[in-house]
Amino acid sequence: MAEEQQQQEKAEDKKGSGQKPVLFIGLAIINLVFIALVAYMVFADKKASEAETSMEDVIRDETAEQAADQAADDEFVGTLVPLETFLVNLSGVRGGRLMKITMSLEVNNEEVQDEIEKRKPEIRDTILILLASKTFQQISNVDGKDFLREEVKDTLNSFLTKGKVKRVLFTEFFYN
Repeated sequence: MAEEQQQQEKAEDKKGSGQKPVLFIGLAIINLVFIALVAYMVFADKKASEAETSMEDVIRDETAEQAADQAADDEFVGTLVPLETFLVNLSGVRGGRLMKITMSLEVNNEEVQDEIEKRKPEIRDTILILLASKTFQQISNVDGKDFLREEVKDTLNSFLTKGKVKRVLFTEFFYN
């Protein structure tokens, strides 16, 4: 009987040792699947960040292209419409200061040029009122002159219907 028990124990040992390699193989397969899953997630995240970076590059390139187009538009001189000379008393000074300005309007198309020609009395009136409201201190420096340019442009663009004034150019600017 003792021999039978020893044979049974040996058989059980063989069965137990046979299960250990299967268990190790199963764990190794699960481990490999887990490592592959982690590697896939890292790779997918890297691809997504590259796609975001490339989208940022596209946006940056489009912004640079728009800036270049704007610079090209600024360099392009459109049709110039000369206006007659304006002679006005400056505000705030009891008739002591006069301002004489001649300007041209840069427009972007022929239709606006025709509209300006037809509405010249209205445009002159608007500009005269605007100029007469200025004081010597407001227009005596470069910033004041630039602000006056923008103000004239914005005022005219507010009622022009066939296009816009791109720039106001002072061809003569004198005050006494």
